[in-house]
Amino acid sequence: MAQINPKMVEDTSRDVVLITGASGGIGAALAAEFAAAGNDLFLVARRGDMLADLATDLTDKHDIQVDFLALDLTKAEAGAHLEAESIRLGVNVDILVNNAGFGLSGRFDRIDREAQLEMIDLNIRALVDLTLRFVPGMMKRRRGGVLNVGSIAGFLPGPYMAGYYASKAFVGSYTAALAVECRKAGVRFTNLAPGPVATGFAARAGMTRTPLFRRLQVQDAATVARAGYKGFAAGRRLVIPNIANRLFILASRFVPNRLRDAVVAYVVRPR
Repeated sequence: MAQINPKMVEDTSRDVVLITGASGGIGAALAAEFAAAGNDLFLVARRGDMLADLATDLTDKHDIQVDFLALDLTKAEAGAHLEAESIRLGVNVDILVNNAGFGLSGRFDRIDREAQLEMIDLNIRALVDLTLRFVPGMMKRRRGGVLNVGSIAGFLPGPYMAGYYASKAFVGSYTAALAVECRKAGVRFTNLAPGPVATGFAARAGMTRTPLFRRLQVQDAATVARAGYKGFAAGRRLVIPNIANRLFILASRFVPNRLRDAVVAYVVRPR
């Protein structure tokens, strides 16, 4: 269940930044950024113990309220449960941060089918579900925004990570389109598209021994979160931290597709 900071319990109409996948990595770092700016938080992830520790740390450091909910967003009923919990707590979600997601590596027909479908459920379906549940309220209030955590993987095909790369392409396209649709309603959309980041992502995806994480420049989560927060606050629709990542995406548009695909396959293929 969500936990409430007793310092703020009398406030039943507050605006809240809802962050999914907040128990570690980029999600936890984004929570720290929004907390430092004085925002109240509603943190969601599967690991309730880690959310509790983070909530305690952030309320100790900042005069804010932090609620949290341990929830598996791959489940079909998760969005409805999260929305009901926000109503029970009396919070208005003013900013939605869709950070939860994971990747899988390997030849597509050799990766567990259920695991692949769970990845699509989390990376795409849950993101859309929460957008549909919380953005209409922002539009009625004519303020708010959505920060979606995508990836530079969304800009090109990903042999041996086909589903993950495709899911991040969806995130980028969906974010850009809704930025246009919701602009006049006062709701902004930002796609944060980092390259490789030092989080638990690589271990879960089976990529710790790939050239992508062993030889290329890997950023820390705090640096990526800071860039994402600043870009979102400035109203930017796309944030790609690190000039090397931006140059890589630019270069990929001018090299032959066969060469581009071979490079991606080399750096992500499991060893």
